[in-house]
Amino acid sequence: MHLYIAYKRYSSWSLRPWLLMKEAGIPFEETVLPFAHDDSLQRLATDHQIPATVPVLEHEGRIIWDSLAIMEHLAESYPDKELWPDNPVLRTLARCASAEMHSGFVALRSEHPMNCHRIHPMTPGRAVQADLDRLAVLWQKFSSAKNSSEDFLCGSFSIVDAMFAPVAWRVHGYQLSISPGFERWSAAMMALPAMKQWADEGAQESWRVDATESIGL
Repeated sequence: MHLYIAYKRYSSWSLRPWLLMKEAGIPFEETVLPFAHDDSLQRLATDHQIPATVPVLEHEGRIIWDSLAIMEHLAESYPDKELWPDNPVLRTLARCASAEMHSGFVALRSEHPMNCHRIHPMTPGRAVQADLDRLAVLWQKFSSAKNSSEDFLCGSFSIVDAMFAPVAWRVHGYQLSISPGFERWSAAMMALPAMKQWADEGAQESWRVDATESIGL
């Protein structure tokens, strides 16, 4: 199994399946494709006739080229890992929230791109604040639905936590505020060994994307 990703400093979509596989103990090899600095991603896309985006998973001769599709593939391939919660109510909520993250929160994602190694407090604009308010609502939905005091969204770490993992970095890096429930979840996420590994390995990368590094300046 081979996962192709981009910069660990910046690539929010790459983080999602990488984190899930690390925390679930699914072995894989990885290759970083620094798309702003060479043509390796474009060559991969041309070879497989897929969009020039990351992440891309190669598994048993198949190519899967979307974060959520990769994680659904992993859930089917490793049912013993319980990557979605067993509880049907929580599973439905987790799938809805994951899909909403996949297609929504455009203002938050565009105005506050992930950067795991930069702290720059910013006051959110109206569109970003609307996204933050929506996150607070979602967190309350999960809190009401689960019969657990654990800090992950469905009790145990699952796909939905991986889908929202980049938000933890965004809130941390731009010093945004959502809710006490979100803060507890974010602290639990940041304490994950895989999140620490991602940040440590990103710190060793020499690549810099000026457009992202200059946000808020």
